[in-house]
Amino acid sequence: MCGIVGYIGYKKTKEILLDGLSELEYRGYDSAGIAVLQNHTFSIFKTVGKLVNLKQKTKSYHPEGFAVGIGHTRWATHGKPTELNAHPHLGENSYVVHNGIIENYVPLKHELQQKGVKFLSQTDTEVIVWLFESELKSSSTPFEAFKKTLSRLKGSYAILLVSKSREDTIFFAKGGSPLILGINNADEKYFASSDAPLISHCKDVVYLEDGDFGYVTPSEITLIGANGIQKMPSFKVLATDKLSAQKDGYRFFMEKEIYEQSDVIADTLLGRLKDTHIAFEELDKDFFKGINEIKLCACGTSYHCALAASYLFERYAKIKVSVEIASEFRYKKPLLFKDMLFIAISQSGETADTLESLKMAKNAGLKTLTVCNVDNSSMVRQSDAAIFTRAGIEKGVASTKAFATQMAVFWMLSIYLADKKHSLQKDEIQKHISLLREVPACVKVDEEMHEKITRLSKRYLHGHGFFYIGRDIFYPLALEGALKLKEISYLHAEGYPSGEMKHGPIALADPELFTIALLPNHMLYEKTKSNVEELSARDSTICVISPQQFKKADDFIQTKQTSHYMLEFFEMMVATQLLALEIAVRLGHDIDMPRNLAKSVTVE
Repeated sequence: MCGIVGYIGYKKTKEILLDGLSELEYRGYDSAGIAVLQNHTFSIFKTVGKLVNLKQKTKSYHPEGFAVGIGHTRWATHGKPTELNAHPHLGENSYVVHNGIIENYVPLKHELQQKGVKFLSQTDTEVIVWLFESELKSSSTPFEAFKKTLSRLKGSYAILLVSKSREDTIFFAKGGSPLILGINNADEKYFASSDAPLISHCKDVVYLEDGDFGYVTPSEITLIGANGIQKMPSFKVLATDKLSAQKDGYRFFMEKEIYEQSDVIADTLLGRLKDTHIAFEELDKDFFKGINEIKLCACGTSYHCALAASYLFERYAKIKVSVEIASEFRYKKPLLFKDMLFIAISQSGETADTLESLKMAKNAGLKTLTVCNVDNSSMVRQSDAAIFTRAGIEKGVASTKAFATQMAVFWMLSIYLADKKHSLQKDEIQKHISLLREVPACVKVDEEMHEKITRLSKRYLHGHGFFYIGRDIFYPLALEGALKLKEISYLHAEGYPSGEMKHGPIALADPELFTIALLPNHMLYEKTKSNVEELSARDSTICVISPQQFKKADDFIQTKQTSHYMLEFFEMMVATQLLALEIAVRLGHDIDMPRNLAKSVTVE
């Protein structure tokens, strides 16, 4: 997830920008850059990789006195992680940093190219600065040019723009991505995409609203609302705890990460969902040539993702799939054939058992692919190809957004392969692309649902265990829901295919056994409903998660009516995450650092 900082003042501009970007490292990035305007001259520095590289590159640069500066950490979406694609981006006499996505950048780029503009990067962001330069030629003021630029952009953004046409000014705009303006008693102005970079510099901040735009100078703040009318900035006192600031006001990192799943999935989809097809620039066009079987290998939450992915690959791409627990795969002397594609799944890319399994597959001559969240990790280096989930850093040990972004990748990958194999018609592929575009909205937390789950969680603090049940792809989701509860509440929970209840587990059913039933409208509803009724008849306490009311449920968490089971999958995923969170909160446990667990398991 990209990060933004900005500064106007007389202090050490370089240090303020670099320190601010350091506070945003927890969000994840693959390149970074700063631009400083001082004495009619821009100084720009950009690097690939971590901030230490940028700090080394700017080691001999020491601007003194008044300056205007902007900085950025980038998580690659449009274009690979290179210095040219890193922010800030340059026009003739201006620089810009941007978080979000400019959806109409292709026609804007073509229009500007016809006017003679030569683009240096593959990014959507570069369009903004060149559009501003173009509008500047026919505008009475730079701010008028900035307003005209914004009026032509479609998509989501947080933007900071600095121009020689007005050297003491930062132009800003917010439309869907977070942006905060801070001030202090010295008339310095600061910008950041979260609270943490502003602490120790500012006491008062404005949390900009969608549609807000304007500019700041050393002596002025001009703020225009979404309605086009100038308004007074509404300042709030900034918290002074950096850890709390990183949590953006949430109680726990896990809670924050559940809430930001909408944003990170949007990042996962960026640049990959085209109008008529799905694109993975990480994969050669013949990557799947000669592949007749896929073997998915992972541990823990990633294993549950692998199980869910197997349903998608077989259903849509019509390819044989097997799923392996990495710690078992290593020692079972598996049969491996050259027409298999081995896919390793890991949030960190360092999971010991999965890494060793990947090495086994490589040694056996299999083509390999890693789905991972960390560039340059061990698995990425070992694999023939890698697809990054773009979840940003996940601090909560119990994985949430990593699982969500992995699932988004595999849904896309199954349709990508179906297109290659012609196992889906073009109109079906188009339908899936449209559905994928709906996922960020589906995982946006419904405050009423969260409040309902918080209230009913008090009923689930005792008993002798939980059954999470579901059918088809909702069975792996049941496994994942049970794991989330186990990890942070320390209560016993199991995930089961709902049809398996009568084959033994139903013997445990009584009022002290809690059943969490996943009942999607669009996937075997009646069959699953029948299994839930069997448990209800044995007096099990039933909590149903479904868009349809269920009369025999003791508790009911209502999800939205959607048009497809995968949209139901993602919304039910959020409900199970919130349920685990709120039960653990009531039990008083350490949500982000549960006992006995580590974020990255690098030993057997």
